[in-house]
Amino acid sequence: MATPSIVGVIFSLVLALNYGALQAEARVFFVFGDSLVDSGNNNYLATTARADSPPYGIDYPTHRPTGRFSNGLNIPDLISQRIGSESVLPYLSPELRGQRLLHGANFASAGIGILNDTGVQFINIIRMYRQLEYFQEYQRRARALIGVDQTERLVKGALVLITVGGNDFVNNYYLLPYSARSRQLSLPKYVRYLISEYRKILMKLYKLGARRVLVTGTGPMGCAPAELAMRGTNGGCSAELQRAASLYNPQLVGMIKGLNKKIGKTVFVAANTQQSHLDFISDPQAYGFTTSKRACCGQGPYNGLGLCTVSSDLCPNRNLYAFWDAFHPSEKANRLIVEKMFSGTTKYMDPMNLSTIMTLDAMA
Repeated sequence: MATPSIVGVIFSLVLALNYGALQAEARVFFVFGDSLVDSGNNNYLATTARADSPPYGIDYPTHRPTGRFSNGLNIPDLISQRIGSESVLPYLSPELRGQRLLHGANFASAGIGILNDTGVQFINIIRMYRQLEYFQEYQRRARALIGVDQTERLVKGALVLITVGGNDFVNNYYLLPYSARSRQLSLPKYVRYLISEYRKILMKLYKLGARRVLVTGTGPMGCAPAELAMRGTNGGCSAELQRAASLYNPQLVGMIKGLNKKIGKTVFVAANTQQSHLDFISDPQAYGFTTSKRACCGQGPYNGLGLCTVSSDLCPNRNLYAFWDAFHPSEKANRLIVEKMFSGTTKYMDPMNLSTIMTLDAMA
């Protein structure tokens, strides 16, 4: 009879062999960020920033809420489909073990921002520093399964997505008329501060082994249905939040270019999600939407976070709406955003799109 230690060694060898097969079939995927990419971590936390009840998930394959802030699939799900992977599990999921651990993990948590004081009203969320700590913990767990060398290859060969920054405006700087941050810093100085703090996060990711990192900018924050209702300018998008996005996104691209230059190769790729959103927000009919100003779950009632509730006035056809709830795109809109990530010109992806990256990396 095999001893427990021998059984453990055999199990690790089997996983290592399976991981080798996995490398040839699909790409490992890691996700960091906020509610736009959270796949259910907040379900395991005592927080109000959750999407674990109907009507969320109504168009997901199971037709049940999963913690995704969407009627169906979110951006990480759709990227996973394109790179030949199954959707990666939330890091806090008890199912993330064994072979499934080696597919990657989603560390994102709704409500978080670049800054630790963003989203304080949500109390118990996985802030960026903690997401990075979990990434380190993930690597320790992977090393126990497949060894040091294999884990290093796994991480360096992975695709990484990070989506963060919007909450630093809507749930921090502009959360209250005279927020602490707005009294402390003018908008241009605040943007520069965010960029400097974000740079530290990206460098930490690099030091932890990430070598292909897709960094999304903020969308046109002032055009979200919640902001249209609260701060709309002459019936249109909030001029102040649009100003914030127009200051932030170009500086983010500049910072990314500087990091790549310092490193000496293209590690970080900038996704212009502001433009990909604006395409269907400015001309929704061209993309098959009837409106981009009203969310599918109507004008509420919302739960105070811009989220749909079981009593929300739900639209019958989600494909006709660019926004699912007051802040988050519908699955159809997410598909359009991901399509630009894979096939968009340098107007959308700098310095190259994901299809080009996948081709180059397959040749390396």
